[in-house]
Amino acid sequence: MSEERVTAGPAALEVMKIRLRAEAAVEPPPVHTSPAAKRTQIIAIYGKGGIGKSFTLANLSYMMARQGKKVLLIGCDPKSDTTSLLFGGRACPTIIETSSRKKLAGEQVAIGDVCFKREGVFAMELGGPEVGRGCGGRGIIHGFETLEKLGFHDWGFDYVLLDFLGDVVCGGFGLPIARDMCQKVIVVGSNDLQSLYVANNVCSAVEYFRKLGGNVGVAGLVVNKDDGTGEAQAFAQAVGIPVLASIPANEDIRRKSANYEIVGRPDGQWGPLFAALATNVAEAPPVHPKPLTQDALLGLFKGEAVGRGVVLEPATVADMLGRDVAPRKSLEVVYDES
Repeated sequence: MSEERVTAGPAALEVMKIRLRAEAAVEPPPVHTSPAAKRTQIIAIYGKGGIGKSFTLANLSYMMARQGKKVLLIGCDPKSDTTSLLFGGRACPTIIETSSRKKLAGEQVAIGDVCFKREGVFAMELGGPEVGRGCGGRGIIHGFETLEKLGFHDWGFDYVLLDFLGDVVCGGFGLPIARDMCQKVIVVGSNDLQSLYVANNVCSAVEYFRKLGGNVGVAGLVVNKDDGTGEAQAFAQAVGIPVLASIPANEDIRRKSANYEIVGRPDGQWGPLFAALATNVAEAPPVHPKPLTQDALLGLFKGEAVGRGVVLEPATVADMLGRDVAPRKSLEVVYDES
């Protein structure tokens, strides 16, 4: 049996050509060049563990709320301690643990299960797995997936502050930078090498993803526990980002924060400092940082502080084996160029 082919006649082909020409003649919509109209500013805050991000963010978010802004604070650190100071030391149920518990019970997670508020500040913790029982970065990704199911992109906040651990290079913790989930990044550091090393790494991540087409920039540095030695300010100047605030190494601040007290109250001693920080955070544009090389970063500190006088002495095979070793002839075949 011969194969039958159905072919379109000349009239049908001509109609198809006319239709294709008409589609090709339609001009694409113009490229959008006006500023982004999105009202919510989503800001990711990074810093070395223990440098004071949670302290800074609790007081910053509280001050923003006092200034009439609607603020959402999201803890993205597996320690789940971002909201502790805000809630007077009380632990906040995390999204990950609540989601797991609700799933086992065949129930859906609701906003009231994971989001809590105090005097105008809304706050939640993503949480993370127990030690040795999972990947913290994967937990972050799962947490944001849950937030999206809860309608994250439709919420009407003026500011969303994301508290991220900066000294972890796992992709989950770089999610806001890699996926343009925030407009800008703020780093918290101090006058010590390790915290500035982390801040420099964050700047490097921003630089890397900008080269891939990303839009996130660094809005500035918050210097916490500032002892006046100036290394953090020198770092900010070197990478081309502003210092948004310098919070002094003060006993009153240390004692009150250790007692889970908010110090960023408008009528308190530190009110003006956090009011200025709130203004700077809101108005600072995302800039393109210039991360430092390791040597340039070390150069911000005195030689005796970082051991730059040490000379690297190469080890030998005899050092590794603990005895003298007779040289062995190479088995590599070397061919003459001729």
